[in-house]
Amino acid sequence: MPYGDHAAYLDHAATAPMLPEAIAAMTEQLGRVGNPSSLHAAGRRARRVVEESREIIAEAFQARPSEVIFTSGGTEADNLAIKGLYWQRRDLGHHRVVTSAIEHHAVLDAVHWLAEHEAAEVVHLPVDGLGRVAPADLEAALTDDTALVTIMWANNEVGTVQPIAALAAHARGRGVPFHSDAVQAAPFLPVSLAEGADALTLSAHKLGGPLGVGALLLAKGVDPTPVLHGGGQERDVRSGTLDTPAIAGFAAAVQTTVARRDETVRRVGALRDLLVDLVRAEVPDAVLNGDPADRLAGNAHFSFPGCEGDALLMLLDARGVSCSTGSACSAGIAQPSHVLLAMGMSSEQARGSLRFSLGHDSTEDDVRALTAVIGAVVERARRAGLT
Repeated sequence: MPYGDHAAYLDHAATAPMLPEAIAAMTEQLGRVGNPSSLHAAGRRARRVVEESREIIAEAFQARPSEVIFTSGGTEADNLAIKGLYWQRRDLGHHRVVTSAIEHHAVLDAVHWLAEHEAAEVVHLPVDGLGRVAPADLEAALTDDTALVTIMWANNEVGTVQPIAALAAHARGRGVPFHSDAVQAAPFLPVSLAEGADALTLSAHKLGGPLGVGALLLAKGVDPTPVLHGGGQERDVRSGTLDTPAIAGFAAAVQTTVARRDETVRRVGALRDLLVDLVRAEVPDAVLNGDPADRLAGNAHFSFPGCEGDALLMLLDARGVSCSTGSACSAGIAQPSHVLLAMGMSSEQARGSLRFSLGHDSTEDDVRALTAVIGAVVERARRAGLT
């Protein structure tokens, strides 16, 4: 089985299994040599692979090839966008950073660092009970000294999709750069730089590509101050030798994902709905979190009253089901999710929550493997909580 001895992998939001097309593209390049910055034949061959990959990714997300900046992943891309745009705009007298209360830690921690070390004034926009940011709240937060806005396309925990076009329009109307972390949205939604964002973050491993590679899409004329300095690769914005095999795998994953997106969304969405129905049948008081309509096709996030999420996770893991209590980046930290708290949940409700996330290789067998054990697992977790 692809996941060891586990019966069901329901944690695609943490990382997705690589697509066969991505494995093939990456493997082909691993057997070849060549630094894409070198001028000899081997270097030119590697450069051609990189540039063809750049074109594929640009077309998929409605950007120009010159607007695709390769990075080591989503975290680096977020940091480059947020710190780089802040530093560039701070020199023009702008110090305010506007974000939401439910961002991934790659965004929140970068923003907090700017507040602590670079004199940034940070505004955290609230969300409603479904995890949505109101465009009117963003409009009210924009001032003449706003350096940038950063709001995720879709939430990594509860799956709620944000009204990105409306949010970006408010920022654009005030001449403020708008960045969006689209890492979770890219596998399921037609993410586009043309939607009005000035910068978009992507990560290969969330859509069936390899770990360790991603991209920051930067609109023409948007030039953040570099975070890394060195050889001046990637428009002088991100120095470092490009990982040709990983970039080839990234492009293959993007191309395959986009070609199959409609079919995948339909199939995975139906599996997600089945999962929701069956979990509710087994645990009638389970609460589905996030927007019930405008959410990622692969996301089902539940709160289980009277349970601790960590206990549920480990009990399910022992029964061959992989899932998550939220962001994998904060796994093991015994504190409630900042996303759920921002949505108005109590600490107790937030701690008793699990995320089940499906992807391109998910099957009905995965769903039924979960629902065959979830009732007994919840019952045992509740008994343990009473002792």
